[in-house]
Amino acid sequence: MKKWLWIFWVLITLSVTGFYGYKMTLDEDKSELLIGDATHGHFQIELACESCHTEPFGGQEVIQTACTNCHQQELKDAHDSHPKKKFTDPRNADLLQVIDARYCVSCHTEHQEEQTQDMGLTLPTDYCFHCHQSVGEERPSHKDLPFDSCASSGCHNYHDNKALYESFLVANSGGEWIKHLDEINANRPAPNAAASIAPELIAPELIASKFIASKLIASESAVTEKASSAINALFAEKMAEHPDINNHWQASAHEQAGMSCGGCHLTGASTNEQTSLAAAWIEKPGVEQCQSCHQKEAKGFLEGKHGMKLAQGYIAKISEMSSEHSGLSFSELVQDNQHGCNSCHGAHSFDTKYAATEACLSCHTDEHSQNFNTSPHALLKDNVLEGSLAAASQVTCATCHLPRVKEKQAGTEVVRVEHNQNLNLRPNEKMIRSVCMDCHNLEFSIDALADETLIQSNFNGKPGKHIESIDWALKRDQKKAKKE
Repeated sequence: MKKWLWIFWVLITLSVTGFYGYKMTLDEDKSELLIGDATHGHFQIELACESCHTEPFGGQEVIQTACTNCHQQELKDAHDSHPKKKFTDPRNADLLQVIDARYCVSCHTEHQEEQTQDMGLTLPTDYCFHCHQSVGEERPSHKDLPFDSCASSGCHNYHDNKALYESFLVANSGGEWIKHLDEINANRPAPNAAASIAPELIAPELIASKFIASKLIASESAVTEKASSAINALFAEKMAEHPDINNHWQASAHEQAGMSCGGCHLTGASTNEQTSLAAAWIEKPGVEQCQSCHQKEAKGFLEGKHGMKLAQGYIAKISEMSSEHSGLSFSELVQDNQHGCNSCHGAHSFDTKYAATEACLSCHTDEHSQNFNTSPHALLKDNVLEGSLAAASQVTCATCHLPRVKEKQAGTEVVRVEHNQNLNLRPNEKMIRSVCMDCHNLEFSIDALADETLIQSNFNGKPGKHIESIDWALKRDQKKAKKE
């Protein structure tokens, strides 16, 4: 009898080991290995285990490296007020006994959905107490304030305090809740088209591989007369086959820039007459084709929730972005749509006006999104389309979630559109500087972003709650002035 029990035990052990060994090493579907649902920030890549678990037995340092690989630049841009080096200081060794803040997972533990709060926090919200207990005891301005109000009071964020520094609050206090149109228009320059184009396309060899195939400009070295004729014939054939698509393209920015079919549908190899044009033709160009010109836009897209699956090598389908996982709701009509650049910009029209609002509302059916068309912001958009307001006065979904960014390129200041729609939402106070204050004063901006009811109504009205951070900062500033 014992012999059969041993045989049975060995068979069960081998079966279980073989099943999980296969799942870990060969099977692409890792769902059986999940120990719990991922947070809303990572749900789309929760089955791309190797995104975070780059080594099977690497331990905490491997996970930390994975965190910084994706979020290091974001923390740097935010002037992270709690960098790792602060906690490697021997003088803070005692604090690490309470919270080992050197590691992201100490506060943001994944696969613990039942205890995960806003911002992916998996600690109680009064965590500031552990290191800053003396502040509550020694500073009269902070006496009796609960530690779970440090962030909710509009004064502090663990990583990004730029919009809430006391000096910033004082310097930007006062003023009308909404600015004059002239000031708004001056604050919001139009994106510079040149900012979209990858600088290296200026290189002759890339011009040859991209634009020659597109514009049929004969090159001395890259395109022979025979190859040009073949490409020209192919374009004429495709245009005749798809007259509607041809009409969309002729009204697009790509046509105005001289970019025709080959710019997206042909690989650079097609300029070689030995290459079969049929083999070089890309029927459905992906992000990589867009990325060859619009590098920064593609980079932002892949870093945001819209593109993070593509960035991990997934075949991303919006059907997997369900409300069950994201907390948002989506239209049933687009459940099977792939999510790439063309999802918002269209395959041939590349209509930025459509992409700025209608594309968003065709997918997002949550309360905030669906209330946009009845909001004061939508009224501004409609007035711009009717011609009664300047274009800079327009407010769309993209105005707030894909903000315009000024930066230096080759010594020249350009304005581009940031395509990582999550970048100014972690936390949403990031929108204060980059978006809200273009049109509103600081006090209104802080109060509005703290009022969940107002956010859900898409800012139909004024804030129903007041955050006192500016009031406190002004009182402290006045006391300092009296002492001096």
